[in-house]
Amino acid sequence: QVQLVESGGGSVQAGGSLKLSCGASTYTYCMAWFRQAPGKEREGVATINSSGRTAYADSVKVRFTISRENAKNTLYLQMNSLKPEDTGMYYCAAGSWTCALTSNTYPNWGQGTQVTVSS
Repeated sequence: QVQLVESGGGSVQAGGSLKLSCGASTYTYCMAWFRQAPGKEREGVATINSSGRTAYADSVKVRFTISRENAKNTLYLQMNSLKPEDTGMYYCAAGSWTCALTSNTYPNWGQGTQVTVSS
């Protein structure tokens, strides 16, 4: 079982930036960010393996950057040019061996951090 704690959410105007962090209790091969807007299903945002290989949802490519510090077991998500449709609860996930942007492949989840983007 991996414990995950997210931080860095908040409220920002459209066009602004936020950086999310996720501290993990131990090393995991794949880590990812997911998000869920009210009334919508949870969707994958970005994933990264321990070698730094990344994958992004089309909706966030170019605007978001996922990264990690393996020595600190910490995951990051730099979000730029934020849009109102980026609003939602952002979750850190870990434990997948495929690094797919599919929520059911990750057994470990954080509690989430809220991101609100106003127009």
